[in-house]
Amino acid sequence: MSQNPLKPRSGAITDGPSRAPARAMLKAVGFSDADLRKPIIGVANTWIEIGPCNYHLRTLAEHVKAGIRAAGGTPMEFNTVSISDGITMGSQGMKTSLVSRDLIADSIELVARGNLFDGIIALSGCDKTIPGTIMALARLDIPGVMLYGGSIAPGEFHGRNVTIQDVFEAVGAHSSGKMSDAELLVIENQACPGAGACGGQFTANTMSTVGEFLGISAMGFNDIPALDPEKARVGREAGALVLDLLKRNVRPRQLMTRDAIDNAIASVAATGGSTNAVLHLLAIAREAGVELNIDDFDRISAKVPLLADLKPSGRFVATDMHRAGGAAVVAKRLKEAGILNSGAMTVTGRTIGEEADRAVEPANQEVIRPLSNPMSPNGGLAIVRGNLAPDGAVVKIAGKKVLTFKGVAKVFDSEEAAFDAVEHNRITAGDVVVIRYEGPKGGPGMREMLGVTGALQGAGLGETVALLTDGRFSGATHGLMAGHVAPEAAAGGPIAAVKDGDVIVFDIPNRQLRVEVSDSELSDRLSKWKAPAPAFTTGVMAKYAKLVSSASLGAVTN
Repeated sequence: MSQNPLKPRSGAITDGPSRAPARAMLKAVGFSDADLRKPIIGVANTWIEIGPCNYHLRTLAEHVKAGIRAAGGTPMEFNTVSISDGITMGSQGMKTSLVSRDLIADSIELVARGNLFDGIIALSGCDKTIPGTIMALARLDIPGVMLYGGSIAPGEFHGRNVTIQDVFEAVGAHSSGKMSDAELLVIENQACPGAGACGGQFTANTMSTVGEFLGISAMGFNDIPALDPEKARVGREAGALVLDLLKRNVRPRQLMTRDAIDNAIASVAATGGSTNAVLHLLAIAREAGVELNIDDFDRISAKVPLLADLKPSGRFVATDMHRAGGAAVVAKRLKEAGILNSGAMTVTGRTIGEEADRAVEPANQEVIRPLSNPMSPNGGLAIVRGNLAPDGAVVKIAGKKVLTFKGVAKVFDSEEAAFDAVEHNRITAGDVVVIRYEGPKGGPGMREMLGVTGALQGAGLGETVALLTDGRFSGATHGLMAGHVAPEAAAGGPIAAVKDGDVIVFDIPNRQLRVEVSDSELSDRLSKWKAPAPAFTTGVMAKYAKLVSSASLGAVTN
């Protein structure tokens, strides 16, 4: 046992005569006796060289480590996997994205347990790295912080700000003859001007906001864009903050309470955030030992006004939100509305209510609306059920003009088949595009459908068709879409029984998603259904398909 009270775990690795072999190996990579007498702080880095979201995290980590050293600790950096959703979208590679979330959590947990770190800071970027790092912090329950690498700056196309969402929609415009090859190349070259995660209130920025509202990230740190010079400063401060948490013995599960999780759900609703937050918060709550179910999202969203005018359904991007005062201003609004659980503690040692009171809001900012003039009186999420989704499905209603829809099913057993139909103009106004066998088990990996939804938007069909899937939607998706349909097709859910020509009804005000087929007919179809052969029989994908739970439970593997 270490004599240093700030080394409650790492002393078992570094202290005493019997640990000479361990010290010898650590000295071989540059650690000194003085380093090893200090608290050991793990720096979990999700850096990869593939894609902009995490590309800059190696540089950010240097600032984090400097902050740890200045505060009296010794940083030990290690890496984990990351999958770029934007790069893999629309390909078989996208099946690995959600799988990576739990693998990230597993790898951080393993390295931290193996090396007995006294504290930990996790650096995140692309979509699944954020919930993956938070899940790991909840599992480990040692003093820790999550720091998001920050958003990319917007690109420019014909004098307007654009994001990767616009490129996906440009593909649809191109395939329908509305955009030339030359124009497509221009927007491709302009949309992503440097490092940072995708710029709208898509999944990465949604989960960044969630981190601050959970209290596991310092309010205002995640908001700062990736290449803003201020990011270096908050990197150093975040590193030092881990030492402060260690001295106060404040642990993640003390922060990620039910009140904090409700605050996080409210932040998603108020900002028109990604439906993926439902999946990820269910998983985070499970790791934190907090009871949460899918209907809680509908209950909270129903009482939260939609305040942020952010893409994909609004006008602005994440860098605009930062200039408008960031997540703290959203917290301020929710506190004024009596919705915020103001007493929930955060890593800073202040409550989230106190953080809301510290918000600095520029005059005349237009990104975050006042309570008197919301984008919508209700938040951006709805949970629907019915004979197509007995265990629920998730609908993003932010920016939606159409909340009811009745159309004829066109059924596809893969994303590729659906995309081919869109690309060759086989989808027409009034259709309901059904994409199945893309759920957690069936994919496996529950792919996002931005390729299909972006193409529909680009083809001018966004307001005249609906889509439902047991897969997921990107945070950049807009249009009438129901995702996370549960039970999924591969588990014998009713979506497996839908046929071309069936009439499907979206009734969002009444939270209904149904197919106009009698119970007896649906039961008869399902009795004749046979599960398809698994897409993978060996390796990580096969293991994931065997272990993963329903989307309605967060698609967790434990």
